[in-house]
Amino acid sequence: MFTGIIQQVGRVLAVRGGGQARVLSIDAGPLARHVGIGDSVCIDGVCLTATALDGSRVDFDVSAETLRLTTLGTLKPGDGVNMEPALQVGDRLGGHFVSGHADGTGVIRRLERLPGEVRLEVEVPETLTDLMILKGSVAVDGISLTIAALRPCAFEVSIIPHTLAATTLEHKGAGDRVNIECDMVGRWVKKLLRGAEPAGGMSIGDLQEQGF
Repeated sequence: MFTGIIQQVGRVLAVRGGGQARVLSIDAGPLARHVGIGDSVCIDGVCLTATALDGSRVDFDVSAETLRLTTLGTLKPGDGVNMEPALQVGDRLGGHFVSGHADGTGVIRRLERLPGEVRLEVEVPETLTDLMILKGSVAVDGISLTIAALRPCAFEVSIIPHTLAATTLEHKGAGDRVNIECDMVGRWVKKLLRGAEPAGGMSIGDLQEQGF
């Protein structure tokens, strides 16, 4: 579990393998001191497991499914990535609950610099905006942001200068692809409202009849 508060912009050192799976080697800088083998780290919004350590270098195995569903398959040496270690019990929750399981990808339509903020517009499939609400949370490349405008196939967020400078969004532009994770609460609400059966085989109607 993560919060969407980026703690380090890492640098891809090497990408090994091809086709079905790859190994990402990332210079995690000072963050590497807090990572052990087997630990979960969110990389551009995707939960990966650290498999090897060498100083500030951390290796991560990336499955074929992850390569297919996210932007990690396009990473190359020299690219920057947003990094956040897993949330620990007692840590401050500065953003929102982020699982690191991306729902899909979006394409940046517009990144407009305004006085005191940057307006980011992202085009996504309607299946993703269906899980979003105005003023709700969304993770873009692992960054916890608040939805400022919402349309059937796009959403907008407002980014403060600090967030822009402390993440890879500083170097993004129109046409770039980003990983998207919708607020997990929305997923459950949607499932329940569409009549999915909870544990025990009882439908929403059954629960309502019993006063729940």
